[in-house]
Amino acid sequence: MRGAEAGGHETELIILSELKISPCTSCGSCQKTGKCIMIDDMQPMHKKLLEADCIVFASPIYFGGVSAQLKAFIDRCQALWSRKYILKQALISPDREKRLGYFISTAGTKDYNKVFEGAIYTVKAIFSTLDIKYTGELLFKDMENKGDILNHPDAMQMVFEAGSTLRVT
Repeated sequence: MRGAEAGGHETELIILSELKISPCTSCGSCQKTGKCIMIDDMQPMHKKLLEADCIVFASPIYFGGVSAQLKAFIDRCQALWSRKYILKQALISPDREKRLGYFISTAGTKDYNKVFEGAIYTVKAIFSTLDIKYTGELLFKDMENKGDILNHPDAMQMVFEAGSTLRVT
């Protein structure tokens, strides 16, 4: 976030574990209206997702995927998917500049080369739905314990540089 701010961007940190976001129940209501019938903290998140010029998801890897909190958040974007693909409604104005998306992740393993693949696929899928261009990722293996990333020799500088060079085109 400091890098993005240094690059002239306004930022907002959203910690999903502090929000009340129920999982999608596949009730199908959003396919008729484009809106989720569950009332929780997700409604303002839909608005934020559609208004943001850039979205950065950060998540540790659990069993080859994003955290449960991020997965529930993504699954609850089914209402936005329904608006776009079933109801054929534009999510953002066609004259709006291209929006950007980035993914930052850590995993405890140091040996398994494919550990991030499932999470990357999931993040790319939601970015595609939201008309966000996936512009890259920073992935760090061998980060088993909380705070391990702080001992990585280049991680903080890499993340800062990634944030400071984000450009909406």
